[in-house]
Amino acid sequence: MHLTDPELSGVRATAFIRAACEGSTTTVPLMRNSGPFHLHQTQPHNGWARVSVISSMCAPLGGDRLALDITAEEDARLEVSTPTATIALPGATATPAAYDVRLTVADHAMLTWLPKPLISASDSTLHQTCTVHLAPTAAVLLREEQLLGRTAEPPGHLTTRLTVYRGGRPVLDQHTAYGGTAPAWDGPAVLGGHRAAGQLLVVDPHLTTDHPSILIGDDPEKGHAVLTPLAQHPAYLATATATTLHQVGKLLNTALEHIRNM
Repeated sequence: MHLTDPELSGVRATAFIRAACEGSTTTVPLMRNSGPFHLHQTQPHNGWARVSVISSMCAPLGGDRLALDITAEEDARLEVSTPTATIALPGATATPAAYDVRLTVADHAMLTWLPKPLISASDSTLHQTCTVHLAPTAAVLLREEQLLGRTAEPPGHLTTRLTVYRGGRPVLDQHTAYGGTAPAWDGPAVLGGHRAAGQLLVVDPHLTTDHPSILIGDDPEKGHAVLTPLAQHPAYLATATATTLHQVGKLLNTALEHIRNM
């Protein structure tokens, strides 16, 4: 669906991706473009289907209501990424923009969601959610990064919420708010003066979670991350803050190596 509602003064669009297992390979029988989302299937690799989500216009702007609905059916292997950063910008209205990502992973399927960073530009307001529904034997790797403000500008107002269910049971519900009216967002209890943040979530039924939490990064002034197991589920979450996106990326890469070596 793609339409402009004069009352909302923004674009409403939902793009769909569905991957299915066909023998030893994964196909993508459904790719439905919508609004700013142009979906492009790239070269498969080792039985994995890969889809790139390309933005064909500036989005999200104030008043936009955008969504991605991504499904990996039973036994499918799907990687979804974006080639460029997403920039939240002010629009013609003060109404906040919304960007919702919905991931559904069936039994024995694997899905990776690897978008480029989200940049919160000055005077923008964006509410972003990511909701993950996993079957008991499904696996997911999710990585998201945020930059608060472009060079030499303050950030807009950004809220993010990551909610994960496995077999119908809640695994994680994490909410963050930065910039604008968010209380103490740049204080020591949240970003500690840093401008970049990131999250890495890995859920895999083959993981063991009998390892303690790990602090990553030997210079808190530049940035650090915490890698922790999630209770009662084969899952790990890494949360990083740093002065730059490059440093956040290095911290999350280190966290992923720790998980792979467990």
